[in-house]
Amino acid sequence: MSVRVRRALISVYDKSGLVDFARSLSNHGIELVSSGGTADHLRAAGLDVKGVADVTGAPEILGGRVKTLHPAIHGGILARPGHEADEADMEANGYEHFQLVVANLYPFRETVDDPRANDDDIIEQIDIGGPAMVRAAAKNHRHVGIVTSPDQYPAVLAALEEGGIPDDLLVDLAREAFFHTASYDAAIVGWLGNDLVIPLRWHSGLRYGENPQQSASVYLEDGARPWWVEARQYQGKEMSFNNYADAESAWRLASEMPEASVAIIKHTNPCGFAHSGSVSHAFEKAWECDPMSAFGSVIGIHGQIDEETARLIADRFIEVVVCSSVTPDALAILSKKKGLRLLEAPAPGSADQDFRRIEGGFLVQDRDTDIGETWEIVSERMPTEDEAVQLSTAMTVAMHAKSNAIVIFKDFAAVGVGAGDQSRVGAGRRAVLQAGERAHGAVAASDAFFPFRDGIDALAEAGVTAIVEPGGSRNDQEVIDAANEHGIALAFSGNRHFRH
Repeated sequence: MSVRVRRALISVYDKSGLVDFARSLSNHGIELVSSGGTADHLRAAGLDVKGVADVTGAPEILGGRVKTLHPAIHGGILARPGHEADEADMEANGYEHFQLVVANLYPFRETVDDPRANDDDIIEQIDIGGPAMVRAAAKNHRHVGIVTSPDQYPAVLAALEEGGIPDDLLVDLAREAFFHTASYDAAIVGWLGNDLVIPLRWHSGLRYGENPQQSASVYLEDGARPWWVEARQYQGKEMSFNNYADAESAWRLASEMPEASVAIIKHTNPCGFAHSGSVSHAFEKAWECDPMSAFGSVIGIHGQIDEETARLIADRFIEVVVCSSVTPDALAILSKKKGLRLLEAPAPGSADQDFRRIEGGFLVQDRDTDIGETWEIVSERMPTEDEAVQLSTAMTVAMHAKSNAIVIFKDFAAVGVGAGDQSRVGAGRRAVLQAGERAHGAVAASDAFFPFRDGIDALAEAGVTAIVEPGGSRNDQEVIDAANEHGIALAFSGNRHFRH
């Protein structure tokens, strides 16, 4: 079954591609009815358009606030062809059916984002007639097609070439229409207060979630174009739930660092990081941090994968690599690794908020991105210039690790990572054990304060020479005294970086 279109109602804010679309409708013998600026736009292009006022017999009023809110319009949209009572009402009032409605809404979000807009400007962009038409047509989708985006014009025109709009397309258009108005209303709710309504589009199904017994899908925030959507996947199987989670962690950490940085992630925790003069050298240094954990890891590479780096990757078992770019020669080498998912991606955007599900609700917080603008040196010894730079980079890596986290850093590379430990001294001891002799002359960063001096003692015994931590413990003086005893330069960043 399909709907043959004889009459179309057009009222849009976004007029891109509209003239060509409307001309095609007219060429199919479809009568065009339009309102306000849309009618003027189409007439200026030489199209024959009947005004809404000519249909309703009523003028537009209140400066255009009321144009299409009239029984002649909504009756024409909502009436069911062949329904005895509906047809009787239509005939008694002299109304005619619409089979197609083309409508999109005022730019509310764009106006909210405009720093020049005041409340009156924003309120004027709360569309009333548009959503009413869209919802009416979507409700009556068995008999009316509803077009809410210029992106839908080609599909509708292709259907008309075949004689009418088929049922499956009518349903798709209606679903998109209700999403369109729901997303629009969500933006208004958010502007008016603290309530959050977050429209999410189904993007793709996944084979399973974190484990095979869990079903899972990927959803996309309305209007968002994140890096993983824009990414080009050169090879490998489809991304899994865990791949997405780890790739987000790897790519975000690598992208926050200078070019030629490599982040190695396992279960969303860094198990290696390095920045160097070349991507290949950074890769080798990052892998050396914890080769055992790096097996089956996900890697973010801020920079271009060249032939040398590709050979290093090819010699190891790696689940996913996300990179800035890859050379043809490198791609030829990596193409032989059929199990490797290789993605070329733009830098990740700045996500404003993090969400955590709890029973019956969500915890919402700003994303943690600030390692502290000014640090206080609380020890007797000042850090050297090199130590200060190393400490800053180490703290950024620690900020991306699960708490409790301590990262030992040397020559712009992590050499020991203690993450996800229930005690701070335990995290430090794990990092020391991993670093071994490499801890001599290294620096360390802690994502939260040391509650006692034992963590400082453990790092000092391993040979660490400088430490950064947020400070704020009731035992800060004890910790400072320990640093001074060991000749360690100690900085308080002022910002804690718990990650659960």
